[in-house]
Amino acid sequence: MGFHLRELASWSRSRKLFASLLIVLTLSVGILVGTLISGRVSATRSFLANGATPLDVPNPVVLSNAFRGIVERDEPAVVNISTTQVIERKGQPQSRGGRTQDPFHDFFNRFFDSPDAGPEAERSLGSGMIVDKKGFILTNNHVVEQATKIQVQLNGQPTLYTARVIGVDKETDLAVIKIDGSRDLPVVKLGNSTEVRVGDWVLAIGSPFGLQATVTAGIISAKDRGNVGRQFQHFLQTDAPINPGNSGGPLVDMSGSVIGINTAIMTGGRGYEGVGFALPSNMAIGVYNQLIQRGKVIRGSIGVTFTEEQSSNPIVLRRLGATNGMALQYVEPDSPAAKAGIQAGDVVTSINGQPVKTGSDLVDPIAQTPIGNKVHIVYMRSGVQHEADATVEDRARLFPDRVASYDDEPTLPQPAEAAPADFGLKVEDIGAGGTRRSDFPNNRGAVVSEIHPATFAEDVGFVRGDLIQELNHEPVGSAADYRKAVAELKPGQDVVFKVLRHADNGRMLTIFLAGIVPQSQSNRGSSR
Repeated sequence: MGFHLRELASWSRSRKLFASLLIVLTLSVGILVGTLISGRVSATRSFLANGATPLDVPNPVVLSNAFRGIVERDEPAVVNISTTQVIERKGQPQSRGGRTQDPFHDFFNRFFDSPDAGPEAERSLGSGMIVDKKGFILTNNHVVEQATKIQVQLNGQPTLYTARVIGVDKETDLAVIKIDGSRDLPVVKLGNSTEVRVGDWVLAIGSPFGLQATVTAGIISAKDRGNVGRQFQHFLQTDAPINPGNSGGPLVDMSGSVIGINTAIMTGGRGYEGVGFALPSNMAIGVYNQLIQRGKVIRGSIGVTFTEEQSSNPIVLRRLGATNGMALQYVEPDSPAAKAGIQAGDVVTSINGQPVKTGSDLVDPIAQTPIGNKVHIVYMRSGVQHEADATVEDRARLFPDRVASYDDEPTLPQPAEAAPADFGLKVEDIGAGGTRRSDFPNNRGAVVSEIHPATFAEDVGFVRGDLIQELNHEPVGSAADYRKAVAELKPGQDVVFKVLRHADNGRMLTIFLAGIVPQSQSNRGSSR
């Protein structure tokens, strides 16, 4: 027994010694390896002849990503809107592609008779947001107003969709347009602007100066900012940078919900100076719903006139026996207010039980009341309180001199692409119409003699004087060949033109112009 215990103790001591030696050996190897690696790195870093130390790329540091998450969620539904308006120019010679002051103007006048006047295209840019997966887009009216053609580009996509106008509302500067896509489109989430507070963080997303998918940050600087635009515009003010091209884009809160539509800036120049304005989402939702239902916005009225600054003067109100309200300056004859017994000089103190402290308190509840419904009015006359019910009528009919009658409004122009039969350009043979064969030696094809503004041909980049030699790799030897080839194209098909173009110093450039064949007289898009 004693022998076994001594043997066990000896074995245990041997194990401990072995383990200790193993630990010492491991540490020694580790120190040696670390020293070698450190020395090698140090040698590498000090290897440069000028003594400079190369920089290492550090591991990314994850900071606050709240903004990032909002942008990733909302940005795909924010679109770039480009519009074209065809304008008749008088007294200016028209140059290639409808543009004046062309350095090659005199050169191409040798080819063609240059008219003294002709239509030209003016272009502008804005933003918008997709609010319905079927392609309904909310934007500003001033972005699309009087446009001959409206094109929409989704974030990160080359396709240009041609949009049609669903309806516009000049009073709030809002418009609804629609594009036809082949799939469901991403949409933004509209929030409730009532709960917005001054000091809340917001993001503005849009295409300032055409720089698509630009995001800026700021706070809500003020609410219910009136006397900036039209009567029914009461803005959210923000210091988030808003510039030309942001119009129609979303103002987003920290939940990712759109609480405003960027509409205007106050500036002494042309760009951002810290004061921007967005139309509250609640107002935009009401306008949008009317536009998609009937293509117009109908607002109620009872036929009264007032000026907020004068009508709410506290001294005036006290003398008239009121603590709050709006003193009426005029009541339209035979209007709902007149029929209810209300007169000029009365002070309206409440509408439907809600006190009137601002002009919006009087106008908005009446404007939002359906035509034919009644509103309850409390007013003061000579210090005595009176009450009346008035039936709301269409504001456009009560004030035809201030509001364009919807019945008289012309049909909204619906932008359309040129028919595939001509793409919006005219061609002729070399040697016809004033061109000389010597201008295109040893070449055959169809010469572009005219380009109509706001058409597919102008979109893809044709200029007057181009010589079309191929269409989808098929040779074009004459104007007749060109017309035959175009007639065989189908809407939605890719098309590539090979053209020769005169440049400076007598050079002849070979250029490829490409796009997607547009729908004939439709509102579907093209790409370039």
